[in-house]
Amino acid sequence: MFTLLLRSLLIYALVLFVFRLMGKRQLGQMQPFELVLTLIIADLATIPMAESAVPVLHGVVPLLTLVTVHFFLTIITRKSDVMNRVISGKPVIVINPEGIDYEALKKLNISLDDLFESIRGCNYFSIDEIQYAIVETNGIVNVLPKKESSPVTIQDLATSQIVKNEKEINIIPDKEQTVIPVTIISEGSVMKNNVKIANVDEGFINWILEKTKTKKIKDVLITTLDGNGKIYFQTKKGKGKVFQCEYKKENLAWKNLSTLQL
Repeated sequence: MFTLLLRSLLIYALVLFVFRLMGKRQLGQMQPFELVLTLIIADLATIPMAESAVPVLHGVVPLLTLVTVHFFLTIITRKSDVMNRVISGKPVIVINPEGIDYEALKKLNISLDDLFESIRGCNYFSIDEIQYAIVETNGIVNVLPKKESSPVTIQDLATSQIVKNEKEINIIPDKEQTVIPVTIISEGSVMKNNVKIANVDEGFINWILEKTKTKKIKDVLITTLDGNGKIYFQTKKGKGKVFQCEYKKENLAWKNLSTLQL
């Protein structure tokens, strides 16, 4: 029992030393070769800790070997851009001013749901708010918003002018209510549950296809609709478009589709 305790403490200290050498990256910030190394180390460390018949040296030598490999790989990726791209890959733009780059998503094996989850993590809920979205080599998505969707900075406040008038007070009207867009078409498939939530029907979807001159639903990459009547539409091979329509309560339908932005 005492031998197992010593072996466990020794391996624990060694693994701790190894991870200290790797730096203070979080799991989501690791490059692919670092993540692979982490998984292998975790597996190697359990063998000499649990199997008393396995010599401790058989666990120490592989761990030290992997640390040496990691050390040289870090130097290689730092010194050579070509090797850095081969080992770690390169950042990929998945959203640009024209919309979602569907081909880039397919190369990265990322679904639209994964992309939306990532941009929501950056506090953006609509594609038309984003100028660029980049998938980094560690898998993290970074977003550059459009100018009108950017957060207010101290510089913006410093350059703004506030006019006071004793006789007249000008009240700035509230902005349009912010709502979360609902996806009604995703990668050529109609999201039936979301269609009910958005209070639209098949006729509305056909109407959008007709207005955008799209022949088949299978050609549509994404279509979203929010409570203010704003529609984001993009085909798999086309640019993203933003439309605006009105909700007619008497007919219980969205009408008067007009293009806001191409």
